[in-house]
This record gives sequence, structure tokens and C-alpha cells, in this order.
Amino acid sequence: MSDQSAFDTDVWTLTRFVMETGRQAKGATGELTQLINAMLTAVKAISSAVRKAGLVHLQGLSGSVNVTGDDVKKLDVLSNDLVINMLQASYSTCCMVSEENKELIVTPKEKRGKYVVCFDPLDGSSNIDCLASIGTIFAIYKRVGEEEPTEKDVLQPGNTIVCAGYALYGSATLVALSTGAGLNFFTLDPAIGEFILTERNVRIKQKGKIYSMNEGYAKYFHPSINEYLKHKKYPEDGSSPYGARYVGSMVSDVHRTIAYGGIFMYPANEKSPKGKLRLLYECNPIAFLIEQAGGLATTGTQRILDVQPEALHQRVPFVVGSPDDVNEYLSFVKKHS
Repeated sequence: MSDQSAFDTDVWTLTRFVMETGRQAKGATGELTQLINAMLTAVKAISSAVRKAGLVHLQGLSGSVNVTGDDVKKLDVLSNDLVINMLQASYSTCCMVSEENKELIVTPKEKRGKYVVCFDPLDGSSNIDCLASIGTIFAIYKRVGEEEPTEKDVLQPGNTIVCAGYALYGSATLVALSTGAGLNFFTLDPAIGEFILTERNVRIKQKGKIYSMNEGYAKYFHPSINEYLKHKKYPEDGSSPYGARYVGSMVSDVHRTIAYGGIFMYPANEKSPKGKLRLLYECNPIAFLIEQAGGLATTGTQRILDVQPEALHQRVPFVVGSPDDVNEYLSFVKKHS
């Protein structure tokens, strides 16, 4: 019977949390709550598919099931379809932008609502084959016009985001979510199929001990970045060098950066002069969450959330993390400018 005494009978699920915060918002209609709940259903389904895909691929290696790399990659397409269908069925979106779709996705007229969603259905999908952690990223905005949805509705700077989040499919499935009043972590409890509030009002450390980036591109980096890296590895003041961690799934690398502090960098380089990560559905949502946790997010020349988007799949340089670490990086950029 001792097990039952530890059972929480007043549990804070993500659905409950969103409903409670929605009720406190002035003029709330419940439409945003509907939309977030639809997104969560998609995340649960993707989480289940991710777990099964790994298992099928392992069986394939043993020869009993023939699954090609392309079949595993179909997880991208499946995730994309799941998110689009769930969001359109919530009657709360007018249009969407997905990493998987070249054009704007317009919701059928009879299902339209007042929100716009930009999302990456499966970030880090090149890691599916090796079973490393992958994730889903999304940002929600209010539409700007009343007429037929256009690109103008989605080409909004990140500072107009009303809600953003990411799902991490790792050793557990976690959702990081913010509606602009702090960052909260929710972990999926498979026994009841609900996300449970596990960390409230998450704060990033002022300064960390880890840097995270793909140093394989060092040959193509700007001198300011290589000088900054040298400073992290061989500190002039004799202090301990920073540790290096890089998964190659942005959600994983960013989640670790929030949890332990430090800096995550995907700057521009000679091969990708405008950066590699996409503004609307990768950089903006992550920048919003990092700032909600007390961190900083920059292109190197301006705050990420102040960048005015000009195209659906626009790329930008991206540096986020603990305030002291990001400011130190910016001091090296300034020195070389």
C-alpha cells in the first residue's frame, strides 16, 4: 500500500496548466488552448512513432525486416502530416509554415481560426538512423490580417510570438513550453498518456562551462569565432577550459544548454554565409524559450527576436545560451568588426 501514498492525486498536466493560464489571460476565448492541445496530441503520436521506428530499424539490421534508410526517413513525412492534420482539425489556425513544405500551408476555409503556426516536425532527423535524440519545434503567432491568409501573416518577427515550445524525444519525451510568462518543462508519463509538469519557471545559469558547435567547419569560420573558441579551450587567465558537447540535433543541444548553462552556436561561415538554421521555425521559437529562461539569443549583430523575416525558409546565424557566455562571444565579434 505504500506505493499508493506516493501517488499524486492532484497532478498538474500540461492540459491543466494551459487551461489555467488561458483563463487568466484577458479576453481569452480558449482557442489557443485548443491549438496547444492539438499540438500535444501530435507530439504524443510522433513520440510513439519515433520509438517504433527505432525498434523496426534494429530488427531490420538483423535481417528479419527489410527497412531501408529512406523508410526510416519517412518519419519526417509522417510527423509533418500528423502536425498539419491535428492543427487544422483544432479549428484554430489560418495558415502554417513547415520545414517540410516549400509553400505556405493554408487551412481550409471552414476550419480556420486566428492563429499561425511555424514548425519543424522532426528536427535532427539525420540522427534517426543512429537513435540519437530528435525533436519537434513550434511557434504560434496571431494572424495580422482578416482576409485570405498570405505570407504576410507568417512573416512576423519573433517578438510577436504568443506561445512557443519544443518536444524532445530522448530517454523520456519532454515538452518545453512558454506562453510568455516563463519556461516550464513537462514530461510524458506513458502510464496515463499525459504530460506532467516536472519543472516550473526554469532559469538558465548566468554562466556555464560548456560550448556546443560543429567545429568541423572551423576552416570556414570567421576569425572572431576561432579566437573565441581558442579562448574557451586555452583560457588566458589559467582557469579551467570549457567542455565541448555537440549532438547535431538542435533540440538536444539547446535543451542541454538550458539545463546546464553554456553556449550553443551555429554561426555563419564561408559555406553558409547567412547561417544554416531557419529563422521562422527553428531560431525564433528557441530564442523565445531561451529568453523566457533568462538567456540571450543573437545573430551576432542583432537580437534574434527582432529580425524581420523576409522569406518562409530564411536562414540566420544563431548563438544562444547563458547571458555571460553570449555577451563574451559578442565581445569577440565586436573586437573583429
